[in-house]
Amino acid sequence: MEEKQKTKKTSKISYIIIIIMLIVVAIALYNRFEEKNFNDFVRTEYMLYASQFERDSDVTYFKKDSYKITSTTPNDAMFYKEVKVTPNTPYKVTCMVKTKEVKTQKDVSIGGAHISIADTVEKSKSITGTKDWQKLEFIFNSKARTSVKLGFRLGGYDDNCTGTAWFSDFTIEAGYQAEDTNWKFACFIFTNTDVTLEENGAKKDIKLAMNTSDVADMRQNMARFKTSCQELSKGKMSVDYDVMTIQEPITSLSYDNENGYYVAPENIQDKIQTYIEGENYDHIFVCLRLGDNEHQNDIPVYDWIGLGGMDYLGIGFSNIRLPNSSRSYTYKYNSRINTFPEEVFIHEFLHSLERTAKEYGLERPALHDYAKYGYQEERLEGLKKWYQDYMNQMIKTSSGNIGLDKKVYTLQPNHEDDFIYSYQLNEFKEPNNIIEKIRQIIFKAFDNVTIITKKKEGNNIS
Repeated sequence: MEEKQKTKKTSKISYIIIIIMLIVVAIALYNRFEEKNFNDFVRTEYMLYASQFERDSDVTYFKKDSYKITSTTPNDAMFYKEVKVTPNTPYKVTCMVKTKEVKTQKDVSIGGAHISIADTVEKSKSITGTKDWQKLEFIFNSKARTSVKLGFRLGGYDDNCTGTAWFSDFTIEAGYQAEDTNWKFACFIFTNTDVTLEENGAKKDIKLAMNTSDVADMRQNMARFKTSCQELSKGKMSVDYDVMTIQEPITSLSYDNENGYYVAPENIQDKIQTYIEGENYDHIFVCLRLGDNEHQNDIPVYDWIGLGGMDYLGIGFSNIRLPNSSRSYTYKYNSRINTFPEEVFIHEFLHSLERTAKEYGLERPALHDYAKYGYQEERLEGLKKWYQDYMNQMIKTSSGNIGLDKKVYTLQPNHEDDFIYSYQLNEFKEPNNIIEKIRQIIFKAFDNVTIITKKKEGNNIS
């Protein structure tokens, strides 16, 4: 009898030990799961397995574990979720971000920790360096799309980063597209260019400056641009604008084989961002000098006086380059030589409208195809007639008139005003209790197979 009681007691102890061990293992497995659990986000990298994706319970913004990306070698790493969207609808995505020693690979870059849409250049502002928790906001329009891949990124579309970024508290809300046809423009006049270029292996310092007449011409052309936009569009749009003259020199330029040197947003973002914040601009002009024949001092560009089609945080971005010769009448009104000096401003803005029409799925002819439809440059007013017909769908063809759809004038970049009457979406909702977490663990067991397969196929950021 005594022996049986001893055996029973031993069995109970063994049973308790097994239960404790199972609990310990379960807790360890759960903690391991929580560390790697990315809640249906897909993890992707430019260089596979060069970055670490983890959930961090030590560095948190509120109650939930943060999402952590660490890159010890330069990489472009992101976790994203494909979200269904309604076409032609503004959306606002926010999150909290903390960074430690985040550095871009390029000296001049718009990379860092940010929110973006995968496979596009659409993004929020970026955070670099070591910064405490701060709110990051990304506003975009779905345009003709029915889904987008919303990503939280350490890197950039055309750059890589090192360092650590923590992301937390994701939200997404939908707003309403306003039917506004008044466009607000920012015109930045950079009076000085001071750059160092490399030419045949040797460095060359180039300093260029505008004179008071140059600045007056740019200001006058913005005033003419305001009037011309309304007249050429036959009242389909109107213009407000601000002109900012900046003495601080442009100290870096971008380059490509097609255009030569030009100013990209990353070259001047630190100089214009404070002017832009809270102003709801719809387009940005950057006026600059890149050459001066009188001083034999110029920067190589390839056959452009204006350069458009660029984008800065969702806002159209154009270069307006002063001619190398001070005797040029390109931007000067003269009744015998040039009665349409604002033409370059009109042309570059229309490139942005052309791109917007394409992104929204609206039919339009190419802006440079004027000769194809029988238009030619006139001596005093250039392509003014072409621009007017282009802006009003008055270009005659055998199958009817073509041009910009009038809807394009209402498709301005979205701003905070579009979210006064917004509604929240649950796309980033996380489990709130143990039952929801267990359910997620079960589903994740099958989900991970898909993610691993995609990685083996090379699921890289393009």
